[in-house]
Amino acid sequence: MNIRPYQKMITWQESHKLCLWIYSATKTFPSNERFRLIDQMCRAASSVPANLAEGSIKPSMKERARFYSIAHTSLEELHYYCLLARDLGYFTNEQFSKTDDHIQRISYLLHRLRSACFTSSTSHTNK
Repeated sequence: MNIRPYQKMITWQESHKLCLWIYSATKTFPSNERFRLIDQMCRAASSVPANLAEGSIKPSMKERARFYSIAHTSLEELHYYCLLARDLGYFTNEQFSKTDDHIQRISYLLHRLRSACFTSSTSHTNK
């Protein structure tokens, strides 16, 4: 099996792990949340690594940064859904804390990745 370039990105690897965790954790939610909170959480969680993958092959740094920004937005959306899940009693405080730590780590990585795009694009325009 060939490894795609995006799969080598630490940010993608971490967001993929988070996505798998969310899919697993939401299996214990009440069935009436299937087309409400579970669906929203899984969509937001999968949007992060998907946008990283798509952005990684864009030809310009500006385009890459846009997809990385969308990934960051989805990550923040997911954070809210996790907070809601905790407040509804679907996540324990420990589950929320673990997820919150993972989200914070990915948020930091995304911030660095986006910053690198802007730094790279300005260095190219200054030449």
